[in-house]
Parts: sequence; C-alpha cells; structure tokens
Amino acid sequence: ELAGRYEEEGADELFLLDVTATIQGRATFLKTVRDVASAINIPLGVGGGIRSVADADAAFKAGADKVSVNTAAVKNPGIVSTLAREYGSQSTVVAIDAKKADGAWSVFIMSGKVNAGLNAMEWARTVEELGAGELLVTSIDADGTRSGYDVDLYRELSNAVNIPVIASGGAGEPRHFLEVLKYADAALAASVFHMGIINIMKLKAYLNEAGIRVRLY
Repeated sequence: ELAGRYEEEGADELFLLDVTATIQGRATFLKTVRDVASAINIPLGVGGGIRSVADADAAFKAGADKVSVNTAAVKNPGIVSTLAREYGSQSTVVAIDAKKADGAWSVFIMSGKVNAGLNAMEWARTVEELGAGELLVTSIDADGTRSGYDVDLYRELSNAVNIPVIASGGAGEPRHFLEVLKYADAALAASVFHMGIINIMKLKAYLNEAGIRVRLY
C-alpha cells in the first residue's frame, strides 16, 4: 500500500531495507519483496540480510532490481565483485553506515553497532574498484534526528568516488534535501514520507524550482 502510494507521489525508486535481518542472523523477507515488486513499476532495491550470493539471487528472483550489501561486503569483499560480474554493477549497491570519530569517518557494521575498523572514504574507493555501481551511505549520527543530512560526509564522498552516492539519514524538511543534493546524487528518506510530513511531489517541485534536476512526470 505504501509502495504504491509513493510511486503515485513521484518516487523515483524504492529501497526495502530489512534493518534488523543481519543482526538477527536471518534472510530478508522475500514475501515482502515479491509483494512490493508486483505492486510497483519503479526500480526496487533490497537490503538487509543479504549475506551471500545465494541471498542476492533469491532477492533478484523475488523481483528486486538492485541489492545492497553492507556487513557481508566488509567480511567478504569478494561478494561485491561476484555480484557485479553476475548481475551487473548497476544492480550492485554497497551500503555504508558511517560515524565520525577523531576527525575521520569510520565504517560500522551489524546494523551500525560494530566498528569495522575501516576508513569510510577508503572503503568507498575499494568497493568502487571491486565493481559496485552505487553507494547507499547513512550517517549514523544524523539518522533519525530529522535535523538534516550530514552534508560534510557527502561532500567528502563526492570527492572520493566516481559512482553515484545515495544519501541517507537525517531528512526532516525539504531544505535538507536541497542541501545534500549539492553533493549526493540522490537522497533517501523514510519516516518523513511514512508519516506524511513531506509529500514527494511537492518536494520535487520545490527542488526543481531551486535548480535541482528531478523527474516531475
């Protein structure tokens, strides 16, 4: 129901993220993926609980257009190159949960609970070289605050990699999207849309008026 509504409002893409799947050690909800995929005509990304190529294959067969890997990629970087080779870079997304510590961005895994000991910019460059076609990057500090995206993170990332970066975490009002889209290639949000705080069609009209290229039809 929500998926269909978002498509009608003008969403360009939907991401179905099972945020507790990895930490609970289970696969993502394939029935939900199938139901959502059959209800929409825009691209569908799926993440959370994708721990192997077999998990990714199951998600694709259920209707996903893209899969995102996070913890699995850190533990086994080869999964990125395998997915890119088997399904194409355009379908291979690496999710990065980043938190700033001592002036640098660190990568966190296991639903943002475990410091992986990796520099986020270096990791982003590594997965780009491995074949990732897109990065879904969440600022742990900003996530859930509705106080704005962590613009500094995306400014730094835009200089570090040449593949598209999706910004996630912190959206609270339309101007937050405008601020981050100066550096990120796309912006993801959840609660502001779920709760009706922001209407997608009105948001895109606002961004268009501000000079950001968006699909309006």
